[in-house]
Amino acid sequence: MSQTSESESRKLLGALRDTMASDRAGQARMDDITQLIAQSMGTDVCSIYLFCDDDTLELCATQGLNAEAVHQTRMRLGEGLVGRVARTKRLVNTDNAPQQRGFRYMPETGEEVFSGFLGVPIQRLGEVLGVLVVQSRQTREYTADEIYGLEVVAMVLAEMTELGAFVSDETGVGALHQRAVMFRGSVGQEGAAAGQVYLHEPRVVVTNPVADDPEAEHKRLNDAVETLRMSVDEMLTGAGTGDKEQKQVLEAYRMFANSKGWLRRMDEDIELGLSAEAAVEKEQSAARTRMNEVTDAYLRERLQDLDDLSNRLLRILTGQGADTGAEMPEHPVLVARNIGPGELLEYGRKLRAIVLEEGSVGSHAGIVARALAIPLVIQAKGVTTEALNGDQILVDGEQGIVHLRPEDTVTTAFKDKIAMLAKAQDRYTDIRHKPATALCGTTISLQMNAGLMADLPSLENSGAEGVGLFRTELQFLVRNQFPRRSELASLYGRVLDAAQGKRVVFRTLDIGSDKVLPYMKPQDEPNPALGWRAIRVGLDKPGVLRMQLQALLRAANGRALTVMFPFVAQYEEFTQARAALTKAIKREEALGHILPENIEVGAMLETPSLAFAPDAFFEDVDFLSIGGNDLKQFFFAADRENERVRKRYDSLNVSFLSFMEMIVDRCSKTQTPISFCGEDAGKPIEAVCFAAMGLRTLSMRPASIGPVKSLLMRVNLADVKKVIETARAEGKMSVRDDIAAYIRSLG
Repeated sequence: MSQTSESESRKLLGALRDTMASDRAGQARMDDITQLIAQSMGTDVCSIYLFCDDDTLELCATQGLNAEAVHQTRMRLGEGLVGRVARTKRLVNTDNAPQQRGFRYMPETGEEVFSGFLGVPIQRLGEVLGVLVVQSRQTREYTADEIYGLEVVAMVLAEMTELGAFVSDETGVGALHQRAVMFRGSVGQEGAAAGQVYLHEPRVVVTNPVADDPEAEHKRLNDAVETLRMSVDEMLTGAGTGDKEQKQVLEAYRMFANSKGWLRRMDEDIELGLSAEAAVEKEQSAARTRMNEVTDAYLRERLQDLDDLSNRLLRILTGQGADTGAEMPEHPVLVARNIGPGELLEYGRKLRAIVLEEGSVGSHAGIVARALAIPLVIQAKGVTTEALNGDQILVDGEQGIVHLRPEDTVTTAFKDKIAMLAKAQDRYTDIRHKPATALCGTTISLQMNAGLMADLPSLENSGAEGVGLFRTELQFLVRNQFPRRSELASLYGRVLDAAQGKRVVFRTLDIGSDKVLPYMKPQDEPNPALGWRAIRVGLDKPGVLRMQLQALLRAANGRALTVMFPFVAQYEEFTQARAALTKAIKREEALGHILPENIEVGAMLETPSLAFAPDAFFEDVDFLSIGGNDLKQFFFAADRENERVRKRYDSLNVSFLSFMEMIVDRCSKTQTPISFCGEDAGKPIEAVCFAAMGLRTLSMRPASIGPVKSLLMRVNLADVKKVIETARAEGKMSVRDDIAAYIRSLG
């Protein structure tokens, strides 16, 4: 970049800073800025377009176009060249704009006379706030120096927008982080809660995007980078030699921290007039844009590393480190882009709710949130950008809706909803210790799912008859290395102690697919849900399976033990897994250890193939548990992590219920105990339908036991079965509406 363009850029940024510091109104500021940019770059037109809602851009200021078009000209996201820049987050540079595909002629602006067009996104950390455009009558493309300079200016405009420099009634630009906003996400865990935002990673606010003294900024940047490198080196030293995967991640960190290209680009930004932190943020925004376009998992991880390093560098430069973050409020609602299970467990039950910008129903965070019975909303796009520490927030985990800084009317209605939910729970307290007996006299055993010691008090409080599923993988997921056998034996022993004689079904390690151990080498699989997971891992890694089985045998200490193998797809896998248990029992006996008084060995039926296993399998297994979450996704060929398709398929689909009935019939012939475990077991309407299909044991989250029991006690299962059979005979796809009508008729 030439010295002339550098000095011009610094001069322009200095003028922008003075404009930002002035006491002029927001519209006057924008008008001044478009004039400054047009003069500095020698262009006929400079225009600023900002989003007035999620899908609409508005011309907010211009130098060179018809002034009457300001606040009148609007375009949808993707419409015209300006809309294309906003949608793609990529610049458009052309010497003949009217001939470009998608060009939109807007007569009120008079722009058809301008051929040269350069539009760049006004964005902060990958979030597009608007578009900055320069145009010329001359048929020309803008140079690389001009493009780079305009991108730097756009970045400063993004910071000014963030800091509220353009807010006024005249501009129609509202203050960020002050207005009420509603986010529609997906349900990760039901429940409702009100509280205050507590950001897992507080956003760094850059208040000084422009700097006068490049030398001083270079020094600040170099000092901060050196501090960053030292901290990465310390992390590497602390990792030692034991954790190879962790060391590889830290080596990648070190590579980026020492990247000359990264540092050179930030130095170039400083030469143009940016402050050190603004230069870091500009490169971070570019990396985030690239990250959104990259499909290769490895490259995305590396760009994520760079993003994390940028955050660390920004905190060093601004002093807005983790230890200077906000105190946790009285009623904290955790807001994060994503979060690991270990970090979430550290927060524990202090949280009222969790809102994630990413995440999935089967993610580690989802598993822990369900274990802790904390309302969770996932896929709340944009929430980390909009939320600030301490903001009032309402989380509706029943519908996947989040209200940030809500209006009084919304708050009042929400409080009424929470009161109604609490009242309903009080009603369920009265039936806590009553059997779940339907009007026809059939009693259903309601059990709870668990995965943490913290779940066990719910065994008494919820009225559950036992633990139908204890997920043993959580103890593996929250650590940085394999737990020891003695640690697992101690934990499993405490679980049995807390159960006070009630049956606990321990499912062996169910990892793979969406549950990846941080210390196991990740498998590059095109479809991990159908890949190397659960019992397949256990059989291929016999040492891991043996260690866990030994821990379970020792934890029993003479008491009854129930073990269940996950994701068994064929009879042979069950016989191999049971042989591993038999071998472990013989070894424990040889060592003189106390053996369990009784051992039940079961399997999870999560694949359609197992439903068609030989009769010998059903005779051989002590019990079966239908893993509803996985079985449903394989039955309908619809990935439950894919929001586009997972809601498309109903558990009360006639075909699925018929399949349940077939499984129950096969188990009846061999007198094999069968249960249903999964999210759908905890939904009252689904539960009564499963019971009508012949299932006599359901396992669910503790909070669902009351609602399910309440409805079971009001229905006649024979009547429910008739409704299902009638719908099936009439060729209906789902019985949901018919069952809902039947329940309404009960009064």
